Amino acid sequence: MKRPVVASSSLALLFAACCLPCFAQEIRPNVDLTRPQNYTLHRASSTDPLGGNADSRILQPAATMTLLDTDGPGLVSHIWMTISDREKYHLKRIVLRIYWDNESSPSVETPVGDFFGLNLGDYHNWESAVLSVGNDRGMNCFFPMPFRKHARITLTNEGRVAAQNVYFNIDYRMGSKTADNESLYFHAQYRQAAPNSAWTTDWYANGDPAINNRPNKDGKDNYVFMEANGRGHYVGLTLGVLQNQDGWWGEGDDMLFIDDPTTPAIVGTGAEDYILGAWGFGSNRFSYQSYGAPIKGDELAGSRTIVYRFHLDSPVPFSKYFKGTIEHGHANHRTDNYYSESYWYQAEPHTPFPPLPPVETRLPAIFGTGGPGNGPQKNDAPPLPAAPTQAPQAPPSVATPPGAASRTSDPTTTPPAAQQPH
Repeated sequence: MKRPVVASSSLALLFAACCLPCFAQEIRPNVDLTRPQNYTLHRASSTDPLGGNADSRILQPAATMTLLDTDGPGLVSHIWMTISDREKYHLKRIVLRIYWDNESSPSVETPVGDFFGLNLGDYHNWESAVLSVGNDRGMNCFFPMPFRKHARITLTNEGRVAAQNVYFNIDYRMGSKTADNESLYFHAQYRQAAPNSAWTTDWYANGDPAINNRPNKDGKDNYVFMEANGRGHYVGLTLGVLQNQDGWWGEGDDMLFIDDPTTPAIVGTGAEDYILGAWGFGSNRFSYQSYGAPIKGDELAGSRTIVYRFHLDSPVPFSKYFKGTIEHGHANHRTDNYYSESYWYQAEPHTPFPPLPPVETRLPAIFGTGGPGNGPQKNDAPPLPAAPTQAPQAPPSVATPPGAASRTSDPTTTPPAAQQPH
């Protein structure tokens, strides 16, 4: 078979088209390996100051450890740390804070695990363009963080026992061109709802007409994962979900409020759609540069799921106000626990964050909220379908994707056992 002849100009256009997505996903700018670099690279670390091999620090209960304290202008380019701590859920008990330009209110305040996408307090390996956790328990952040005058990073142990080994390496650039008057500052904030408050537990499945037909156009009672005043842009979210009820947890739309606190400017079609998956994620975990579900539980009470979405192709700009929200079930009918971390850049000063929830309330726990799989229900059978009022529509021209029924009938995502031969 002859191969088609393609003009050289067409080849160039094809090459450019293929490469454009790669450049669109680039989040480490100003690194041209063919040009001299215009900064000096520095590192703050836990290395043994005496030159020995005792390269970790002990973080006692109620103590605060300073990881970085330096003047600017500069840019934090990479944070790596790993922690050995025998206390359960120490990732929820140890708090990371970052302060820019000698501010009194931190621009980052979060349990350390949530910052690195470990939103349910346990370790797992995963990778994205900006955050990753590698073998074994090596937590990495590649968000660029410019500062003009000063940077300070701390860890505080709100647990009951000492973290015996805290290792860290923080790489940062110094130089006049690392930050200027137009540079926006990195921010990250932790929030939770444990459990979310729902308007009903009298439902059998997500597809109940009383659930599906309830309107929610203004985002009232949505889960709020971020709220900020000033000028900046929202860049992403990690979210841990601990289910308190059976069924698919993600039947809720994302609603982003931009410069108007009353009306959402962007409204999505479902949690899995916002995460750029589909059909309840099926039964598979996935982890890509900008989106993924590295932990995927069954659709049952007690299941755990972690998802993430980074807007690296188009950060969401705001000039004076931003609020990021998502429904917990359609029109907020579910009571699952949400533990989220939001990431954005903005001009300082920022509005001080709400106080962190007390440490014991940050630990993942199942709540007896009622509803499917968690307490008495009035419904003991699926509701009868309504009588048709018009002729049925023609079947779709394409096959329904596997797992599509999970959006209405909520089967478990656990694959069925293989049939044994007779």
